[in-house]
Amino acid sequence: MARTMWDSSIGKKTVMAVSGLIMLLYLVLHMLGNLKIFFGTDDFNEYAHWLRTLGEPALHYEWVLWGLRIVLVIAVVAHAISAYQLSRRDIKARPTKYVHKKQRTTYATRTLRWGGIILGLFIIWHLLDLTTGTVHSGGFEKGRPYQNVVDTFSTWYGNVIYILAVSALGLHIRHGFWSAAQTLGAGNRTRDRALKATANVLALLLTVGFLVVPVSVMTGVVS
Repeated sequence: MARTMWDSSIGKKTVMAVSGLIMLLYLVLHMLGNLKIFFGTDDFNEYAHWLRTLGEPALHYEWVLWGLRIVLVIAVVAHAISAYQLSRRDIKARPTKYVHKKQRTTYATRTLRWGGIILGLFIIWHLLDLTTGTVHSGGFEKGRPYQNVVDTFSTWYGNVIYILAVSALGLHIRHGFWSAAQTLGAGNRTRDRALKATANVLALLLTVGFLVVPVSVMTGVVS
């Protein structure tokens, strides 16, 4: 039954919707955690340490964090595979190209597609920058995330990459949340306006919430 559902278009859309909502929940929590940087070096570094010791002594160091990472990786992969396969299925269903590009695809579809690609590349860079330190500017200091964040946003390219990715994220959430709600049957004539408003508010809050950190570093509010 699971295989039959996966093979269907509605099954793939459902996987996209559920995995997207999982990632959305993570983004909200991640944004709130990022805002602790305004409470100073000690608070931010202690928060990062708490994430790694969560569950101790019943669980070992970073077990909960790695569990969350695994769930997120599964969600990202499932989301990407579903999106790709649905895109290929859509192309095969219309072998004859439309004369006008506007007829072939909508603004929302293009936003979700290219936004997803930009975000996928950003996730890789973000992990290599602030998790492993592989591409980090200056000297990456393990256990000192506050200084690592400040280092990243003290470079022009770190800010450009982050701002571009967060902008794409906002558009992706705006269209993706609405699409997920429709797929899961939450939308109807009476709730559509509320769902659209919720999508807009979520997109705005997350965009501003994530951008306020690099802007604060650039302007010297956080240093």
